[in-house]
Amino acid sequence: MTNLRSILAAAAFAGIISTSAAAAPLMLFPFQQPQAPQAASYAPVETEETVAPPELPGKFKRQVVNYPTPEAPGTVVIDTSNTFLYLVLGNGRALRYGIGVGREGFTWAGTKTVEKKAEWPDWHPPQEMIERQPYLPRFMAGGPGNPLGARAMYLGGTVYRIHGTNAPQTIGQRVSSGCIRLTNEDVSDLYDRVSVGAKVVVLPMTEQRVSNRHGLSTH
Repeated sequence: MTNLRSILAAAAFAGIISTSAAAAPLMLFPFQQPQAPQAASYAPVETEETVAPPELPGKFKRQVVNYPTPEAPGTVVIDTSNTFLYLVLGNGRALRYGIGVGREGFTWAGTKTVEKKAEWPDWHPPQEMIERQPYLPRFMAGGPGNPLGARAMYLGGTVYRIHGTNAPQTIGQRVSSGCIRLTNEDVSDLYDRVSVGAKVVVLPMTEQRVSNRHGLSTH
């Protein structure tokens, strides 16, 4: 009798466990794995690096043009009045670039030579410029933010340079302190074509802009 009661009690206890397990199954992993947050969708942010530079007017884009001149091939001619730079090719042809030139009171004329060349040049504002603009830095290392741009060709016996610019919108304008500026793309192209010692003819400013034919015999 005692054995029978023990067997019945054990069976009843097993039934309770079985029923409880069915009602509330055992959780082997009581904590849920954290879900990775979904990436938020944002509109692309337009930064200075993603903004395309303004496109040059067609007449200021680099191009080969007719240019009769007695100057030898390899000579650089600066047409100050029309804001063009010509690299003489010979046979009545020249490679023309759009440029920025000196503002009123800062234009000049004459014949010089390329004294030296530099890639991504440092900028040392000349003393005359510092006296006019004392807030200018005394030195600026070469780089994209440097006002001399990607390349510079220094004109012997002067403080002037043919150089690039980080402000391409100024091409075709009279804004500099006497230097001749091109877009960084154009000055890099010219830099590879012009040698140290090359002749540079800077034509004087005239009251009226004229065609691309100029009498160089006046210099």
